[in-house]
Amino acid sequence: MRILVAAIFGGIVMFIWGAIAHMALGLGNPGIHQPAHEDAVLSTLHEGLGQTPGVYILPSFDPSQWRDQAARKAYAQKTATSPYAWIVYLPQGDDMTDMHRQLPRQWASDTLASLALAFVMGLAVFGFARRLGIAAAAAVFAWLSTLVPYWTWYRFPVELAWAALAEQLIGWLLAGAVMAWWIGRAERKPV
Repeated sequence: MRILVAAIFGGIVMFIWGAIAHMALGLGNPGIHQPAHEDAVLSTLHEGLGQTPGVYILPSFDPSQWRDQAARKAYAQKTATSPYAWIVYLPQGDDMTDMHRQLPRQWASDTLASLALAFVMGLAVFGFARRLGIAAAAAVFAWLSTLVPYWTWYRFPVELAWAALAEQLIGWLLAGAVMAWWIGRAERKPV
């Protein structure tokens, strides 16, 4: 029960921190820019991408042609001189100001991540500092295994990658402190 309560506390702290980090501090925005001619770009998306939602990388390369040296050479030449884009595409659109689906999903994600972290924190009798160290290590691990590959392979802006590290590390240190305190407190209570 102490792990579950710690996870709920951690999920709440992480959710609140995420709101502050994104809405007040802008940590979700570094490296993201406004297009010069948004309407011109939007008007060509249906024609260029069709009606299938998903992620598109431009210039595009069909992975089934990887062994075709001529196709790879042509793609290499094209990518060396063409703009690059990583597009999350919803052909039908979506009201980006209506967050009634995203907010519960984010809270659930934060709480499930907190549950995993609380489980690791509670595996043995560690002190507060070690549990906080586990939270910091988990934040860096998540960043290195998720966002750094997006920066590496999909050319996400380096500013966005560093801002994500700050967001995750600060958030998990805050949530981790509450969780470490609760788990330690629950361990000291007489049974």
